[in-house]
Amino acid sequence: MQKLYPDATAALDGLLKDGITIASGGFGLCGIPERLIDAIQASGVKNLTFASNNAGIDNEGIGKLLRSKQVSKMISSYVGENKEFERQYLAGELEVEFCPQGTLAERMRAGGAGIPAFFTKTGVGTLVAEGKEVRNFDGEDYIMERAIVADLAIVKAWKADETGNLMFRKTARNFNLPAATCGKYCIVEVEEVVPTGSLDPDAIHLPGVYVQRMIVGAPYDKRIEFTTTREREAA
Repeated sequence: MQKLYPDATAALDGLLKDGITIASGGFGLCGIPERLIDAIQASGVKNLTFASNNAGIDNEGIGKLLRSKQVSKMISSYVGENKEFERQYLAGELEVEFCPQGTLAERMRAGGAGIPAFFTKTGVGTLVAEGKEVRNFDGEDYIMERAIVADLAIVKAWKADETGNLMFRKTARNFNLPAATCGKYCIVEVEEVVPTGSLDPDAIHLPGVYVQRMIVGAPYDKRIEFTTTREREAA
């Protein structure tokens, strides 16, 4: 099965339609599938639900899709760096499902593992628990969280072989791995594709069975969210 496509537009062909749920890897601007996000923006598809740790920043990452009004719902843990997100949420233009970070990772992992729901103490007695089943185990209350199964997963990896086995680079692994597993269809952008068999099997983070399509997105700019400087003190 040929998994490598020439570009992001080709890799997304036939998979995008209004109203789908997309699981996206990344943490801040680290490890975000930026080529695939750009192609989604260019497609004009709308009314999307995104499950992602955060919503990017203004005009970067998912922030681009918020700016173009293509996202109708976010399932996220942290959204504090995106002013357009804040504006849309306060104006009632964007539905938001806030989810504790560990719970969001586990919801994605559970979706990929075929586990429909699980119980956790995180959020008990808070707004997070509203409308959710509460069950007592050994004298302690737990809330039930549903797994996330997305129509499409978009992730960013460091290396791949020709069969789609993936390696992530250091902290850029973040939410990419659970996001990849919870999508019914997974597209990956990578920095480099190497021949099958050249990756150490013990170094592979995600088996190629989870990957249906991939592209080479390099070269990438190494963006950071904030630059903080100070005057150099005199010697």
